[in-house]
Amino acid sequence: MKDKDIESILRDSRPQVRDNPAFLLEVQQKMRAVEGIKNEVDMQRRYGRTALILALVSGLIVGALAMSLAYLYPIDTTAISDGVLSDIRVFLESYKWYLLLPIAGCAISLGVIFAHKT
Repeated sequence: MKDKDIESILRDSRPQVRDNPAFLLEVQQKMRAVEGIKNEVDMQRRYGRTALILALVSGLIVGALAMSLAYLYPIDTTAISDGVLSDIRVFLESYKWYLLLPIAGCAISLGVIFAHKT
């Protein structure tokens, strides 16, 4: 199709606006409905962001408390020397410094969320 054909189709098919007060009221009602939807979406976005921040902060606090309790009150390793608990103990002792990586990841994620402006 040529550009002139498209232009003529668009000009011929545009809606006719009548001076009907019911039409204007209907359009205003639809616009208010759209604004209501936009406000609800914004509220849900703020709620989700707040929930995410609270989850990250509480996770950091609980993780830091658990780690500090583990370092302050070490358990007797001879008491859990049998079976699966022994394997878990050996694994945690050999990789205990890598447990800081998830905490650092949460802190970085929290920083990114605070820096990102919506």
